[in-house]
Amino acid sequence: MSFKEWKTYRLCEIPLEIIDGDRGKNYPKQDEFSSNGYCLFLNTGNVSLNGFNFSKTQFITKSKDTVLNKGKLKRDDVVLTTRGTLGNIGYFSSEIPFDNIRINSGMVILRNRDENELNTKYLYQYLKSSLFKDQVISFSSGSAQPQLPIKDLREIEITLPTVKIQQNIASILSSLDDKIELNRQTNQTLEGIAQTLFQEMCVPKGEELPEEWRKCIISNLFEVKDGTHDSPKQKLEGKYLITSKHLLKDGTIDFNSAYKISVEDFNEINKRSKVDNFDILYSMIGTIGNTLLVNEDIVDFSIKNMGLFKTSQKQDLASFIYLFLKSEFAIQYMKERYSGSTQQYVTLKTLREIPINLPNQKTITEFNKIAVPVFEQIKNNIQENQTLIALRDSLLPKLMKGEIEIEI
Repeated sequence: MSFKEWKTYRLCEIPLEIIDGDRGKNYPKQDEFSSNGYCLFLNTGNVSLNGFNFSKTQFITKSKDTVLNKGKLKRDDVVLTTRGTLGNIGYFSSEIPFDNIRINSGMVILRNRDENELNTKYLYQYLKSSLFKDQVISFSSGSAQPQLPIKDLREIEITLPTVKIQQNIASILSSLDDKIELNRQTNQTLEGIAQTLFQEMCVPKGEELPEEWRKCIISNLFEVKDGTHDSPKQKLEGKYLITSKHLLKDGTIDFNSAYKISVEDFNEINKRSKVDNFDILYSMIGTIGNTLLVNEDIVDFSIKNMGLFKTSQKQDLASFIYLFLKSEFAIQYMKERYSGSTQQYVTLKTLREIPINLPNQKTITEFNKIAVPVFEQIKNNIQENQTLIALRDSLLPKLMKGEIEIEI
């Protein structure tokens, strides 16, 4: 089947149900949300460019769930953000570890009504492509908070080959997604191994410190800084400016939602807050405590409102400090020192005064013999994912335009 035989439809012309989130008097009030409960209530922060993000969740009770009429997900539904950050996509697959999920009014559910005409995974991949996202931009309205009304969403176009070709295209792209996800899961396992090693070797078993260990504060070991407090202008070309919100729970940076600044602003920021290989980044406002051990030879971004532990000055401590900052002790210590009411944050002074039990050099050396290769494998998996993501993003529009012929 040649591309000339592919047909273009508006979304309202295909077997697709578009379901809005609940609104009105039954919509949950702020005091009706909790950190656990019967039904996960999604907000737009839970839907990223790379699918669902459950690092920060809120729930409602079963009784509250029963009075809501719209916005309940079924397996294989696709979720699309339509307010604020537009066009982020999530796929409610069988692997998602929540059975009951509802959406808020900043997104919609796209539900396939006929798999004989429309393959859901093809739809999901199409929605991730520039072919769809460019249309979202052209239809969006609102300046302070961009919106994509359902009436406009219905008018967006999608190109469909036969359902068999749809399945084959989806299979190619999904295989790349699966490998990317497998690498992410592998990295979680590897980090878990490193954390167990840290607990066994680098945490005192009693109140008394082992011989030659010492108590100190973290800024006695190396510099502790934060990123710029300025707001450089966004540029089409230049260097990325990374803030706390771009530092993800899985130890990666979301460059897709970050913006670029001029090389001049980048160099000016780096006079004060330059990030080097083997430094540690720490989110210190909003979502606090997301941590990244920088492991790349050339660091091509600058930081804003983010903690910077200059462990590059003591590279043999980098893995140890990274795992320490993610330990239960450090997490609890920071929670007790949060500031702010509407938006929580930790101060640079708090970061500099973190107390630490420093092992002797022999322990650090033995720890690094195992931990450093683990983090090297994590680095390799991240680099492979970057390659796979670039390949997927390159293939996706070409497949959707029929530029690559697919065998049936």
